Amino acid sequence: MDLQTYLDQAQKIVFLTGAGVSTASGIPDYRSKGGLYGGKERPEYLLSRTCLAKEPQKFYAFVQKMYYPKAQPNVIHQKMAQLAQKGRAKIITQNIDDLHRQAGTPEDCLVEFHGNLYEIFCQKCGQRHLSYQDYLASPIHIGCGGILRPDIILYEEGIPTSRLQRAIVAIQRADLLVVCGTSLVVYPFADLLEYRQSRAQVVALNREALSLPRGAQQIIGDAREQFAQVRV
Repeated sequence: MDLQTYLDQAQKIVFLTGAGVSTASGIPDYRSKGGLYGGKERPEYLLSRTCLAKEPQKFYAFVQKMYYPKAQPNVIHQKMAQLAQKGRAKIITQNIDDLHRQAGTPEDCLVEFHGNLYEIFCQKCGQRHLSYQDYLASPIHIGCGGILRPDIILYEEGIPTSRLQRAIVAIQRADLLVVCGTSLVVYPFADLLEYRQSRAQVVALNREALSLPRGAQQIIGDAREQFAQVRV
């Protein structure tokens, strides 16, 4: 079956998305050749709680490279958002680029599993919703002198319980799970499929075949082309 058929037959859809969804918006993925993680130092350290605490300038220099404020949602984000607006879908994303939200996905239909780069807070005074533009200009909070950070999940940090629970509940209620733009190699995100109903259909949309649970279906191709044909 094609993607349209799977979507038409489903009552409750969950999209599980990763970096590949945003490459069409001009944001490079992380682990491919030439991706953000291709430098000499391990990203597992540069994006760790330890690095932020012990070498905040090194952390800051690296995380600045992750911002693409001019990027716009593409047709994948838009079609998923439209399905969410109609109450037919929820989105659980590994992405921290804010594009699902910008596409119009309702807050109650979106789980940003690893957080959001554009949500900035001060580690010293706790003030939140600070300007990401100010953060890109300086990591120091002019209000109290504390060190700012984006509200993303770093290595050595766990997923907040409430966020994990929201994702699990969405998975448990779905009759269709669509994996798009992720190779499902990052945990605990990749474990979310284990919470699905036995009757739920799993479909992966990717350029290459993935290792998926038994019974899952795969659509090999360009996700942007596939979603451009979707009628919502």
